[in-house]
Amino acid sequence: MAETVLITTHDLEPAVRLRDAFEAEGGRVELLTAGERIAGVAEPALLVLTGGLEEKRARRLAREAAALERLPVIGLLEPGAVVGPEACRRLGLSECFVKPIDVGEVLLIGRRLMERRRLRALTGIVGETESMREVVEKVVQMAPVNATVLLTGESGTGKELVARGLHALSPRRHRPFIAANVAALPETLLESELFGHERGAFTGAIAQRKGFFELAHRGTLFLDEIGDMPLATQTKLLRVLEQREFMRVGGEQSIQVDVRVVAATNQDLRQLVELGRFRRDLYYRLNVLHIELPTLRQRRDDIPLLIESIIRKVSREHDRPEIMISPEALTLLLDYEWPGNVRELHNLIESMVVLAPGRVIRPEDIPPSVRGGAGRARTLLPVPLPRRELRDGGQTPPELEFVFRTLLQLRMDVEDLRRDFEDYRRAHPELPGPVSLPYPYPYVPAATPVPARVGIEDAQVRDEVEEAEDAVVVYRRGMSMQDLEREAITAALKEVAGNRRKAAELLGIGERTLYRKIKEYAIPI
Repeated sequence: MAETVLITTHDLEPAVRLRDAFEAEGGRVELLTAGERIAGVAEPALLVLTGGLEEKRARRLAREAAALERLPVIGLLEPGAVVGPEACRRLGLSECFVKPIDVGEVLLIGRRLMERRRLRALTGIVGETESMREVVEKVVQMAPVNATVLLTGESGTGKELVARGLHALSPRRHRPFIAANVAALPETLLESELFGHERGAFTGAIAQRKGFFELAHRGTLFLDEIGDMPLATQTKLLRVLEQREFMRVGGEQSIQVDVRVVAATNQDLRQLVELGRFRRDLYYRLNVLHIELPTLRQRRDDIPLLIESIIRKVSREHDRPEIMISPEALTLLLDYEWPGNVRELHNLIESMVVLAPGRVIRPEDIPPSVRGGAGRARTLLPVPLPRRELRDGGQTPPELEFVFRTLLQLRMDVEDLRRDFEDYRRAHPELPGPVSLPYPYPYVPAATPVPARVGIEDAQVRDEVEEAEDAVVVYRRGMSMQDLEREAITAALKEVAGNRRKAAELLGIGERTLYRKIKEYAIPI
C-alpha cells in the first residue's frame, strides 16, 4: 500500500495496535495528534478516528475527509454504543467498530475501503447507494481471481467501467485490457477479429493478423454485447474458454492463450437460450461470476454525486468554468426517468458545461425532452432480438416475432406463478380444496366453502392477519383477479420498503413484469 493511513491519538492503545498492523502489511501510517489536519498529509487513503466521535475535533476531521475526494473514515465507538448504518452515516463514518476492537477485522475492512476508493479513482465509478456499494464490493472481491465474469444491465449503466475496474484491481493490471463490441463487428469479420487470421485465409487477407485473444494474452478481454454473437462463433468461443487454445482463421497450429474474459450484455441471456439464439453451455460458462448493474432510476440518490463528478471532469477536459445546478433544476433531474442511464446524464451535463460555462443552470435551461419528461412512465418494450431465419432463407415477419416473444414471456411468467402457488399450497395444507389457478398468493375462490378463520367478517382473525409477520392477501367478496394481484404486489412492495427487485423475487415474477403491473395498477411506491 503506497497510500497513507491516518490514525488519531485520542485513544492511544488501539491507535498503536492499528499502526503496527497496517505497517506490518507494508503500509505507511501517520498518527494525528490534537490540532493536526488532514490537509498536511501526502496521499491520504484512510482515516481512523480512535475516539471522541461526538467531539468537535472528530467532526471537523470527518468533514475534511468528505471534502477530500470522499476519503473513507473508520470510527471506534465506546463500549455499549449502538452500531448500525444510520449511526455511522450520522457521524460521517464509512464503517464503525465498538471497543475493544479486533485489529484483524479493522485491518480487513480498512483494506477494502481503500480498494473501493482506488477503484473509483481508476474507473470513475461513482455511487454511495446500497446497490452501488454492492457492485463495488463485488468488483473488489472478484478482481483477484481469474474466473469469467458476466455483467448485465441496461445500456449506459457503466458495464465497461466495471470491466476496467476488474482489470485494474487484478494481478493482470500491468497486461493489456482489450475491449471488443461484438454487435459493432460484422458477422463475416467477427471470427477474424477475435482469433486472427493467416495470410491468404480469405480475400483481402494479405498478411497475418493477430486477434483480440492474442493481443489480450495474460490480460483481460472485455466482450460487450455478447448476446449478439452468432451461434457458430459461440461454439469457438466456448472451446477457447474451456481449452485455453484456438486456431487463427486459415491456420493449422493451435495457439495457447491465457486470457480472463469479462462479458457484458443488456439482453436476457436466459431468454435467448430458450429461443435457441444462445448456447446453454456457453451461458453457464460465462456466468461463473455475475454482477447486475442497477439503472440510474434505481439509485436516484447518486444523481447529485454523479452530476458533481461529471461537472468537475468535463470542466477540466474542456477548460471551462464549472457550472452550478439550482435546487429547482436538480429536482427536475432527480424526477426524470433517465432511459439512457448514466450515459444520458453525462451527455446532458457535458452539453451544459460547454454551452453555459460558469452559469447557474435553472429549470428553463434544461432541454424540453428532460423537463417535460420528468416523472413520465417509461414505455416498456420487448428486448429486441435478432430475427429467426426461415427454412427458405427468409425472415419471420416482425409482427409474428413480436407475438412469439410475448407468448414466450407469458408462458415463463405463468410457469413461475404456478410453481410458487403449488409451493404455497404444500406449505399451507389447512387451506380448502384444490385450486387450479396459477397464482402465488393465498387466494380462496368464492365458490369454495371457507373456514371461519379465513372469512373477512371475523374481526379478530382480520387483526391477526394484519399483524402477521408475513404479508397475507385475503379474498374478499366482489374482488376480481386484478384486485388480488394489486393487493399482492402492494403487500410485497411494503414488505421490502419499495425495492422492486426484491419484491419481484418475493412474488416469483420478473422485474419487468412487476414494473409493468405497478404502472398498470398505479400502485404508489
